[in-house]
Amino acid sequence: MNAEMREIMTSGRGFIAALDQSGGSTPKALANYGISQDAYSGDEEMFDLVHQMRTRIITSPVFNGDRVIAAILFEGTMDRQIQGMPSARYLWDVKNVVPIVKVDKGLEAEANGVQLMKPMPQLASLLSRALDNGVFGTKMRSVIKMADEQGVSDIVDQQFTVGADINAAGLAPILEPEVDIKSPQKAEAEELLRHGIMAHLDKLPADQQIMLKLTIPSVDGFYDDVIAHPRVMRVVALSGGYSRDEANEKLARNPGLIASFSRALIGDLSANQSDEEFNAVLDEAIQSIYDASIT
Repeated sequence: MNAEMREIMTSGRGFIAALDQSGGSTPKALANYGISQDAYSGDEEMFDLVHQMRTRIITSPVFNGDRVIAAILFEGTMDRQIQGMPSARYLWDVKNVVPIVKVDKGLEAEANGVQLMKPMPQLASLLSRALDNGVFGTKMRSVIKMADEQGVSDIVDQQFTVGADINAAGLAPILEPEVDIKSPQKAEAEELLRHGIMAHLDKLPADQQIMLKLTIPSVDGFYDDVIAHPRVMRVVALSGGYSRDEANEKLARNPGLIASFSRALIGDLSANQSDEEFNAVLDEAIQSIYDASIT
């Protein structure tokens, strides 16, 4: 595992850019970017267009390791090139941004108030390719909708079990048991989640560390003990559907928690903007999220 990347992920000042929209969320991401579904035909053209969008973001002069410490890539982005270089290599070698890849394959149907991750039969192959590409870590998402004790326990068990496999492969896992911000039991679900996370962290071997990507909590400072745990490299927050201003305001009230935003980062970007406009809008978004992440 790259020691310089580990140092940046552990203590670097800044935030993680989540650029990992997958097949299911790509049409919406493109529509928000100003490219409607009638502008392309089939998945190949769709993924070509979203790669162009991500390339424009990553190659922007305002996107670099000064404020963005890492970027989460979709598997298809990792397999493509940016300016003639493999995407992950470009991120690190040119931008000094740590590359991370999304490994989950989507969500199961809801059961016990949660949506577990679907099986990942090709995980070992993906991890091997990620290592070959110079990727530092992974991210995988599941969703908690209700404060169901069994459901939350299942979510945490699954995340830590797969996380152990990722650690064993030589990559640093980001576990993402998201609590739905619209849940009528959000605070209660967070109580169950924190309890489960701490119980699992206490059982991790001394030579293992994980990262966590969590919904900004209902109670300020709620995850302080998780952030301080010796088995935790970093805790980052998802925007979860909050507007950027609201996400930043909530994030700033949780010192030690940094952003890993997607929609809140790229939501105001448009394919129709000139490069000057595009870079100015991206710069403003990056600066506001950076400011909220270093409080």
